[in-house]
Amino acid sequence: MAVIFGTTRHAPPHDGRHAYDIDLMKTTPENRIRDYRAGGWWSDQRITDLFDTAVREQPTREALVDPANRVALTDGVPLRLTFAEVAELVEGYAATLAAAGLGKDDIIITQLPNIAEYVALYFAAMRLGIIVSPVPMQFRQREIGQMAALTDAKAVFTIERFKGQPHLPELRELCAARGMTLWALTEEGEQNARPNDMRAFSPAPRGSASRAELPGRIAAASVSADDIATICWTSGTEGTPKGVPRSHNHWLAISHAHFLGAKIALGERLLNPFPLVNMAALGGCLMSWLHARGTLVLHHPLDLPVYLRQIAEERIGYAIAPPAVLNMLIKDERLLASLNLETVRCVGSGSAPLDPSMIRSFKDLFGIEVVNIFGSNEGVSLLSNEDNTTDAEQRAVLFPRWGRAEIPWPDLPPTGIRTRLIDPTSGAEVLQRGTPGEMQIIGPTVFDGYWRAPQVDAESFTVDGWFRTGDLFELQGDGATPRYYKFVGRHKQVINRGGVKIAPEELDIVLAQMPDIVEGAVVGYPDAVLGERICAVLVPKPGKTLSLDDLKIFFTTAGVAIFKHPERLRVVDQLPRNSVGKVVRSELARLAASDSS
Repeated sequence: MAVIFGTTRHAPPHDGRHAYDIDLMKTTPENRIRDYRAGGWWSDQRITDLFDTAVREQPTREALVDPANRVALTDGVPLRLTFAEVAELVEGYAATLAAAGLGKDDIIITQLPNIAEYVALYFAAMRLGIIVSPVPMQFRQREIGQMAALTDAKAVFTIERFKGQPHLPELRELCAARGMTLWALTEEGEQNARPNDMRAFSPAPRGSASRAELPGRIAAASVSADDIATICWTSGTEGTPKGVPRSHNHWLAISHAHFLGAKIALGERLLNPFPLVNMAALGGCLMSWLHARGTLVLHHPLDLPVYLRQIAEERIGYAIAPPAVLNMLIKDERLLASLNLETVRCVGSGSAPLDPSMIRSFKDLFGIEVVNIFGSNEGVSLLSNEDNTTDAEQRAVLFPRWGRAEIPWPDLPPTGIRTRLIDPTSGAEVLQRGTPGEMQIIGPTVFDGYWRAPQVDAESFTVDGWFRTGDLFELQGDGATPRYYKFVGRHKQVINRGGVKIAPEELDIVLAQMPDIVEGAVVGYPDAVLGERICAVLVPKPGKTLSLDDLKIFFTTAGVAIFKHPERLRVVDQLPRNSVGKVVRSELARLAASDSS
């Protein structure tokens, strides 16, 4: 039975067991919950419980540090907050949310830069059972409108200005059309007066009625660790985004594995340059920070001089970074000579194959371990560190074959996941080296199904409950039993631009509305910095000429986020199609990668 969200719904029988009715806030079938708890992977602990432990044990420790360039981002003064100060902000925000009538089962969309208040808003919402659906700052009316329609979100939380520009006009229009409340976070000292269609979001003061009523509201919500905490988003193959609901237990299971795999120490200082909207930032840094009860230094959008200055000035021990940034640092001798990385113990990177020479250079020059991480919002989590993959050549491209009873890995963090490779054509399990197979996973880190997408669920899960990742791997390694996976490509046609996955079908739909073309399609082409960029292949109408500037103007007018705009144009007489009329994207890819214009 498909996943259908509502007041009550049926859980998908992904594990071959019977479906049954459960409430909105819980997606995992009870039999799985029992199994995961019995195995020690899940518990009654919620994300807010982990936060409360940090507050109780380290109240005066510096907990959150704003981006050093916050003034340029939000016009606000950078904050430095202890755990006790973060807790006070969380309680104030929670009281404001409750007083506004928001509570359990409600969904809110958040579009905020990486600032301390964003972290506090997450925890405030979780206290009341409010589901947070975060979106990147780059998203515009088109993308946010799709997500609002899928979630029936009650409100949008954002800021008035970002990088010196007004940020609200499009959102005000969207909120008015959908009956959502638009909340704008206020900076310290700002007046709370706002237009009638916008509300100021600030913490309720101590002694207010809303603060007095908050404990009762929290108790009434009775939030469970099995309840949904977030709905993050990934690219849909049919042109619409896919929501990925994850419970408290989902998040804590996968983040604990990252915390252990990156060997993050208690009290460590972490630097996060990725937006607080997906697995890399939320699981890799935010939740790992809670496990560490240390200091989380915020950054984003990536500004390399600021990022490097924060590493030195904030005495960072663990950071995450895109492969392109690490490669650039190692190859830039002038920049390399000026780096101060004396406190950095480890850097996590991934989303694209790593350069072995880069891994070796960071170790030889700075004593820094580079951990190779392969992950996704859905719960895919593979990690290569020095304990399990000592050779840099191997660690750049290989991952331990996790979740196989026949392959012990005493040095791997426990995740409870199981993995297998399946031949996409035959459906048989791949057990020999050098044969590509689709990675499939199951276990306590894996989500239960996409939000309101039963057809996609049917395609994404096997009948026995394994998630089809769409990623192709091969078995590698010496010995009778191959011990490693090697990533070889994508079975699903998704463009990976700097770690952000973009469905080409989504952009094909936009192209279909372009008046001067007969048809068009997009495809990724290789890029040394971002991994892939976007190329549009267009068939113009007779007598019409097309330019890349025309294309970008059209995408801007259509309200498409800038990072999805094509950066290369190829004009053809017709699109290559197979015998059943489908566009052959492999042919488009060859055309896009060519030097011809």
